[in-house]
Amino acid sequence: MHAVTFRSPFEVACVEVTDPVLEAPTDAIVRVELAAICGSDLHVYRGVEAGLDPGTVLGHEFLGTITAVGAAVQRHRRGDRVVSPFSSCCGACWFCQRGLTSRCQDSQLFGWVQDGRGLQGGQAELVRVPHADASLVAVPADVGLEPALLAGDVLATGFHAAAQGEVGAGDVVVVIGLGPIGLCALLGSKERGAGAVFGVDSVPERLELAARFGGVPLDHSAQDVDAAVRAATGGRGADVVIEAVGHADATALAWRLARNGGTLSVPGVHNEPAFALRPGQLYDKNLTYRTGRAPVRALMPELLARLRRGDLDLAALISHRLPLADAAHGYSLFERKLDRCTKVLLVPDQR
Repeated sequence: MHAVTFRSPFEVACVEVTDPVLEAPTDAIVRVELAAICGSDLHVYRGVEAGLDPGTVLGHEFLGTITAVGAAVQRHRRGDRVVSPFSSCCGACWFCQRGLTSRCQDSQLFGWVQDGRGLQGGQAELVRVPHADASLVAVPADVGLEPALLAGDVLATGFHAAAQGEVGAGDVVVVIGLGPIGLCALLGSKERGAGAVFGVDSVPERLELAARFGGVPLDHSAQDVDAAVRAATGGRGADVVIEAVGHADATALAWRLARNGGTLSVPGVHNEPAFALRPGQLYDKNLTYRTGRAPVRALMPELLARLRRGDLDLAALISHRLPLADAAHGYSLFERKLDRCTKVLLVPDQR
């Protein structure tokens, strides 16, 4: 089969690799119809997140049709169209039973193999899914493939960021970083009744999308973000700041923008060796800092139901649809923010 593989920083390639096979009776094989490049894939692409084995199949956002199931799989069968969360989960351990599926005791992240151990990714024609019954979710027949794909990561992660920030009615929220997850966090904050949601970025098309989704765009390259937030809150600062970048500078800005007693909700993946804030900085403002990998599998059924009802229109998030063979170009577009790129989908069957 063909798959997108990591070679070295800033170098990925679509090459021929061995087809995956069932390795356990709880496995399924999915023929991928749609995959995506995620912002967190760029951490590996840039070499910021180290340790990935060269030759690893990339990608943790994918959707497709089951072609084979292990003998123990009961919920799904061949021919079912399914969407996957970005990590597998068993559905039965202490963490899964409490909804923290992203920290399942047997969880594996798709697209991460280190020192020969791990799980190959979904930017491929085929992918093996462990714990298929618990991990995979059936795609309703009346939900489009593209929005269903987004439910497996960016939509769920963005909505979770708003939920873990405990955004409430009338709150002033600031979202730092308007990539797909930041934009979904903006939508999630609006859904929870936020009074005003400011979106901070410097990329014009991202700021345009923030406005389209009901936010107040702030271009940090052209205006004083701190002053704008203070002016909107009587000098207090924001009730909730969602940091969706994963960079020390974004952490420092989030701290400045939060009011005393506010909350920092952090879906951004951080790779720097030390925390950007001193413990005293959190203490001195009575801040709550909440972060971690979103339990997207636990959130997906409700989000798919909402997509089925037509509550959410996410089409504007997607800017590019490319054949799997053009993945290297897609990574470059996304990393360099060229051609108004906001989200890249990869289509294995497209030529």
